[in-house]
Amino acid sequence: MTSTLLGCLSAEADVVLLARFDDDGRAAEEGARRLVDCFRGAGSTWADRSDTEEEAEMLFAARRLAFPALERLGPVLTEDVCVPIGAVAEMLARIDRTAERHRITIANIAHVGDGNLHPLLVTEHGDAAAQVRARAAFDDIIADALELGGTVTGEHGVGLLKRPGLTRELGPAVLEMHRAVKRALDPAGILNPGKVFGPA
Repeated sequence: MTSTLLGCLSAEADVVLLARFDDDGRAAEEGARRLVDCFRGAGSTWADRSDTEEEAEMLFAARRLAFPALERLGPVLTEDVCVPIGAVAEMLARIDRTAERHRITIANIAHVGDGNLHPLLVTEHGDAAAQVRARAAFDDIIADALELGGTVTGEHGVGLLKRPGLTRELGPAVLEMHRAVKRALDPAGILNPGKVFGPA
């Protein structure tokens, strides 16, 4: 990795946006050139491209370190929502407002190309009140995603935290259809009992 490219990952940046092309040869070169132009035209403080696969991998390695870096600040509630690509900017703005309203830190790791957003809600160690605020903030995030035409999950699954959001998204008829399938395959109710598709 060239020191110039690695050194440009600012610790003070509000957003770091990485893009990768799967095309080969000239198509990838042209796509990368146009993307850098787009970043610069949109007002980025810095935009450049890697020249080697090693440089690219090191940039994405920095992205993978985001979660462990946040964990050093305190417990992290990590979930996902998914919105249409055209709603990503609005959703991120709403998440920022939610963080301010609930007085917690929310970082976002996202797959912008498919609308998957991973809000990471960070609380301080031992701060029970902040953990309550984080859950309330995530309820707001779910509501905003649904309002923007999205879904409660695009990747991580539903779990228990998202059960109220799933109910709002699917409605009673679709939930009952899922429960009927569950009953048909698991009449004794022994598979994953007490979870989303258990008894109503």
